[in-house]
Amino acid sequence: MSELTTKTIAELRDGIGAGDFSAREVAEAYNAAVVAGRSLNAYTVETPELALAAAEAADKARAAGELKPLSGVPLGIKDLFATEGVDSTSGSNILKGFKPTYESTVSGKLKAAGAGMLGKLNMDEFAMGSSNETSAYGPVISPWKRNDGGNAALTPGGSSGGSAAAVSAGLAAGVTGTDTGGSIRQPAAFTGICGIKPTYGRCSRWGIVAFASSLDQAGPMAKTVRDCAILLEAMTGFDPKDATSLDLPVPNWEAGLSSDLKGKKVGIPIEYRIDGVPSEIDALWDKGVEWLRDAGAEPVKISLPYTKYALPTYYIIAPAEASSNLARYDGVRYGLREAPEGGNLDAMYAATRAAGFGAEVRRRIMIGTYVLSAGFYDAYFTKAQKVRTLIKRDFRDAFAECDFILTPTAPSAAFGLQEKMSDPLAMYLNDVFAVPASLAGLPAMSVPGGLDGQGLPLGLHLIGKELDEQGVLNAALAIEERAGFTARPQRWW
Repeated sequence: MSELTTKTIAELRDGIGAGDFSAREVAEAYNAAVVAGRSLNAYTVETPELALAAAEAADKARAAGELKPLSGVPLGIKDLFATEGVDSTSGSNILKGFKPTYESTVSGKLKAAGAGMLGKLNMDEFAMGSSNETSAYGPVISPWKRNDGGNAALTPGGSSGGSAAAVSAGLAAGVTGTDTGGSIRQPAAFTGICGIKPTYGRCSRWGIVAFASSLDQAGPMAKTVRDCAILLEAMTGFDPKDATSLDLPVPNWEAGLSSDLKGKKVGIPIEYRIDGVPSEIDALWDKGVEWLRDAGAEPVKISLPYTKYALPTYYIIAPAEASSNLARYDGVRYGLREAPEGGNLDAMYAATRAAGFGAEVRRRIMIGTYVLSAGFYDAYFTKAQKVRTLIKRDFRDAFAECDFILTPTAPSAAFGLQEKMSDPLAMYLNDVFAVPASLAGLPAMSVPGGLDGQGLPLGLHLIGKELDEQGVLNAALAIEERAGFTARPQRWW
């Protein structure tokens, strides 16, 4: 594998700018890595020609002194983002072969910044999953292995599993992910990379296939905190096509990076010490507290009493919104169509959705339809919305006492494929630490902190005040510098 694929986005950007190597050399190295890494199943579509075209434009721009912020940087795009002329299927049979005639705002911004697209990244179907096993393209395999001498295939997490595996294995310099209840942060933790979910509304949702509209938010995943800051700057900004887009200037997050946390207070929520979590998770959390103390922050205990209701609240609200959003996939306008001979329109709807949706998507549609139905709307959905308001209030009260919050990212390291698929509740528990910040719409980030006893990555999770991505990035940088996490997956190519 080329040395170029081990470099960070900042190193690639600066190296292309200085003429240390050409953008074409970078694109060719990554295109070769994508081919070599096909056994991981991280990509659903490969677009080497688009990466090369962007590289040629970057090399011409350098010669003319007109380089853009991401000129020549090769990225992978999660299959949830519409990409003009390139299959955009959300990991589902029901959209196989769908080639949009338009570009999502986020991927369009990255292209406008000079980035090239290596391909579309595998994901849980319609972003519904925590292990990338619900994809119609099959599971993504993590490049990491346990150090017990076995060869069990591990999950890279989900739903952004292809995104996480691609960065960790060197198949992309950086990627887009989406986070509804932890789908950027949990896979980042499982694969030893960084990933940030910005404040709800920072990134436009236009052109991103909807799962749960009040929760979905795009964000970057990359090798380092700095790389995430660079990508986030390019991805964010007001979009009049998205009614939830925030009309605010985009901060210069990279320039504002600082690991000096003097005068800051880090909140440690007492409710996040839960039974059944491996002792290694709590030990890393304690170590993270000490790293932040060393950076100048003062740890303070805080309480988030409604945390215990976050998971059931999420799994009422998200499926309810999904059942509404996914009603548009009916076989009439685009995508799969199954028309039984002699059947009527209703038969076509039923056959198309039965053939097009996987088991997890059907499960969540049924849950969502149930909680929205007459007689149950007030008992479930209305009550969940009220609890969501209380969870938001918890965070508002906590941030009167601290500047940011530190927790574990996930309750375990990566688990084996098929280990939890038969137990949906066990799978849903993967989101226990990530969901509260999603319900509150707050910026949150996972940064690698160390390895467990089996040699697998563990992540630390930082939650910030609304619109304080800078504070989250700075705290993450402080941990990154002190953790010194340099572990990489075993050679798999």
